[in-house]
Amino acid sequence: MRIGDAAAAAGTTPRALRFYEERGLLPPPARTASGQRAYGPEELARVRVIRELLALGFTVEDLRGCADRLHLLTQDPPPRCGSDASGASSSGIVRRRLAALDAEIDRLVGLRERLARRTSGEGRPSGEG
Repeated sequence: MRIGDAAAAAGTTPRALRFYEERGLLPPPARTASGQRAYGPEELARVRVIRELLALGFTVEDLRGCADRLHLLTQDPPPRCGSDASGASSSGIVRRRLAALDAEIDRLVGLRERLARRTSGEGRPSGEG
């Protein structure tokens, strides 16, 4: 299928597909005789994986580091991260993302606690009301 149809089927835009290709996340697709990109089910599955990982907070640079293994995540069920030697850097990316999420959760919990104290009257200097 052509780029517009493929983008619509994957829930994205033709521009995003070209961007993924330029950044090395998506291998260059086959071309028609007239030079148009032609996408198949494998490419669509890979684009869906890329979009899911980006939605989970991974960066394009994170995904570039494991682009040669993204096709593994299109399997059903996908292999566990780090289940073999080839997943070592992928599991590092996952650990870093989880650590970043944990740090953000800690920051937000602290912020919530400060706000709750402030609105309940705790922690106000005397004389304020």
